Amino acid sequence: MSLKKVVACIKRNKHFLITTHINLEGDALGSELAFYRLLKSMGKSATILNADDLPYGYEFLADTNKIRRLRKTIKDIKFDCLVVLDCSDLGRCGGVSKLNSHHKPILNIDHHISNQRFGDINWVDAHASSVCEMIYQLYKKLDLPLNREIAMFLYVGMLTDTGGFRYPNTTILTHKIVAQLMKYELDISQIYKNVYENIPFPDMKLLSEILPTIRRQANGKIAWLQIRSNLLKNKRISFDLTEHLLNFARAIKDVEVAVLFKENLYGKFGVGVNLRSRGKVDVNRIASFFGGGGHRTASGCTIPGKIGEVRKKVLAKIRESLR
Repeated sequence: MSLKKVVACIKRNKHFLITTHINLEGDALGSELAFYRLLKSMGKSATILNADDLPYGYEFLADTNKIRRLRKTIKDIKFDCLVVLDCSDLGRCGGVSKLNSHHKPILNIDHHISNQRFGDINWVDAHASSVCEMIYQLYKKLDLPLNREIAMFLYVGMLTDTGGFRYPNTTILTHKIVAQLMKYELDISQIYKNVYENIPFPDMKLLSEILPTIRRQANGKIAWLQIRSNLLKNKRISFDLTEHLLNFARAIKDVEVAVLFKENLYGKFGVGVNLRSRGKVDVNRIASFFGGGGHRTASGCTIPGKIGEVRKKVLAKIRESLR
């Protein structure tokens, strides 16, 4: 998809509804806020509406108070174009897509290799480190100025989707863009602390209860953990522990694939599965087999069934990929 078509879409429409996937994280949030500022700088009307609340720890970003949460009372928001960011499947943005009952054009901007090209206009770049990296390029294409707040939105998205610039999706272009963003006097040390070193003590205690579930298979090439629903009973989690748990598992010597199973966190009888790879195994193919998707080294899916049955199926599929 040419950037020209994206630019043309933005220019010919006046009112935009912006959304992203459920369980949003740094790239989803950063790209929403940066795209919102882009539209406002062009004199457009824009509303950010998500199926989920703002994730813990990102309150330091500007404009988060402008993000609306989808409620039953919200039935008809007038817009000319629905913008879906960082979302491989339209269904992953929750009930927001159902507001498009008049079939207004959808602008789909994403970097997941598993993207289903559900938009009327699809700008999908699987080589981009993040959607924030793509939004930076859009700013440049439109010749729009950045400022410190916008630079921070973009930096946070690129930081989080590259795992602190450690994952294979970190490219020369990624570092070149970050170098440009740092010209806006970003306090990158404080940003890192806000994002990664901000775990509430009760959540850290919970982390210590989950880690003992870690197990290995396939001669130590697979490491997996699980979160049973009874462990979370009567507990309120503020922080998303997923990446921390998977980083522990992937850091084990000889591990090629790390997996986290979450029981009943995505609906009754459903098991959330998060997969991470060191690079040899394409976990996007595994997630896609079970109806999910993502990237080669980071993917996920939700599978109906009991956690023991789901775990057995997923681990068997991973073992196939290791042969």
